[in-house]
Amino acid sequence: MDLQLADRVFIVTGGARGLGRATADQLVAEGARVVLSGRSRESLDHAVAELGEENAVGVVADNADPKVPGLLVRTALDTFGRLDGALVSVGGPAPGTVASSTDEQWTNAFHSVFLGAVRLGRELAAALPACGAIAFVLSSSVKSPITGLTISNGLRPGLAMVAKNLADEVGPRGIRVNGLLPGRIATDRLKELDALGGDPEAARARATATIPLGRYGEPEEFGRAAAFLLSPAASYLTGVMLPVDGGALRSL
Repeated sequence: MDLQLADRVFIVTGGARGLGRATADQLVAEGARVVLSGRSRESLDHAVAELGEENAVGVVADNADPKVPGLLVRTALDTFGRLDGALVSVGGPAPGTVASSTDEQWTNAFHSVFLGAVRLGRELAAALPACGAIAFVLSSSVKSPITGLTISNGLRPGLAMVAKNLADEVGPRGIRVNGLLPGRIATDRLKELDALGGDPEAARARATATIPLGRYGEPEEFGRAAAFLLSPAASYLTGVMLPVDGGALRSL
């Protein structure tokens, strides 16, 4: 199926690594060009070199900075002359329980994971033309809590509701807003989480036993789902929260 992404331009926050990078790879493979943002110049330069400087540009940015949305929009327009959509991806909050998570951890996560994403969605939607698309990278914790990730469990469901609200607001302009709910996708972040208990192999075995497909997902599998949601091929999908989890979520 032709996703009709040739020559389209997308902002991908957190695009140097993990799920953001996997999505950027798929977008570029389909003929799109990307503006990648992230905190590490080294990682961004590496990603741009692999994607090709004609296809990608990197911007060092922290989603918690209120200036970032405008900077990314200007970079897309100045570099490629257009903007068609965005993947809003942020790093996961620190792990912890309700009892162990500090006010400082909650506040930092709120500004980067929640408010930063809300600000990006609001300002990117204002800059997009009709038929533009935004996808938020959320988590399966939107529908079911993940043990040991209290802050994510607290913030992600609220962000999903904001995404649904934004979809209602910008739908009349022809702009679509969706969310992706990754489960156990084999990224560096997941390796770190599996290692928290001291036995990553046992943690992976326990998690795999809960996944109907019987394995962790590969980043490119997530990237393909994200590229589809951002593409004109998904032109009648908005307000959707799409699990990419191998069937692990048991709720509808």
